[in-house]
Amino acid sequence: MEFRIDDDMREKLATVRHRGRTEARPKGLEADRLGRPIPVDDPYFSTLIERGEGRTRWPGPDGKRRDTGPASTRTTVMALLAAEEFAYWDRGVGVAQPGPGLPEGNVLSMGTEEQKERFLSRFLEPDRPRWACFGMTEPGCGSDAAAIQTTARKDGDGWILNGAKCFIGSASRADWILVQATLDPSRGREAHRAFFVEQGTPGLGGFKIEKKMGLKAYESTSFTLQDCRVPAANLLGGEERYQQRAGFKTAMRTFNAGRPVIAANAVGIGRAALDEALAFARENGLEKSERVRDRLERATRRLKLARLQCLKAGWLADAQKPNILEASMSKALAAEVGQEATQLGMELLGTVGGRGDHLIEKLYRDVKAMDIVEGTGQIQRVIMARHLVQLPR
Repeated sequence: MEFRIDDDMREKLATVRHRGRTEARPKGLEADRLGRPIPVDDPYFSTLIERGEGRTRWPGPDGKRRDTGPASTRTTVMALLAAEEFAYWDRGVGVAQPGPGLPEGNVLSMGTEEQKERFLSRFLEPDRPRWACFGMTEPGCGSDAAAIQTTARKDGDGWILNGAKCFIGSASRADWILVQATLDPSRGREAHRAFFVEQGTPGLGGFKIEKKMGLKAYESTSFTLQDCRVPAANLLGGEERYQQRAGFKTAMRTFNAGRPVIAANAVGIGRAALDEALAFARENGLEKSERVRDRLERATRRLKLARLQCLKAGWLADAQKPNILEASMSKALAAEVGQEATQLGMELLGTVGGRGDHLIEKLYRDVKAMDIVEGTGQIQRVIMARHLVQLPR
């Protein structure tokens, strides 16, 4: 395995580090204090667009690549390093960034050329901050993605969608949502389909921004689809794509690509908590305790282990090799280690941590989501166990 990075990536990481320190962390602390997502019209987002960020990886009809922001990378390994560094400063602000977001990979790999033109061209050189999002999670279906209940019914030259989604990032501000639905819940995975639902489509509504314990800088939104009609052209990839459970694979491709990113986020948050814990220990003479030193060493060692597992999953992806097992391993391990680091920080803070004004306390609340989003730790262990004993996946 090869994890070396070039000078261009070092420069990008330095830029992420600088902007994280001067912009992302202050903005994340502000959002946490106010208890609400960064507003759509916040000057921070406009600044990002002016810098050329929030763009798509799709080269456009002229074949010219335009995603020029510091988080723009050529490989998965580089993307994971950038994700870790940004999460070190504020993971919530990182998720709040405008752009085509989570569903972009599926559109690039499965979308028709007409769909790429329709739904990604607006992110080539956006005139304002724009978002897109992926709608999978439902009130009765989270980790078991195969059990979604949102239905899709063919109706003439279009489709009728009915259902409810929850905890969908940036849904109320998104130009379009890639909604995962089923033709028949009793048919399981083979009946899954993905549809582009544009903002303003009749029947799409009921947006409600959920209150969360952490990661308050970005919105997690619930919404409903009530007899929501979309044209046949909005079925991702067209009918011919949906053979051999391709609809379910659409969702799984998103998660298998996203799980190492969540792992990298957890490592970044854990690193931040560990650095703050070390600083607090030195300021208060706690480093003289052998027990404290032992626990700090353990947290450091396990964070490095989690980073290596995360990078291995990314390296396999870059080599176009299967990484399902490694992706699940990275997320299960990193989420656990990140929580361990923040918990250690809270224990060292003692009563100071209970005041609610220390960065470690915020990190303690933020990191919990890393064990939940894109498949809980329990689900990752189920995936790993089934893979290791070669059961059907």
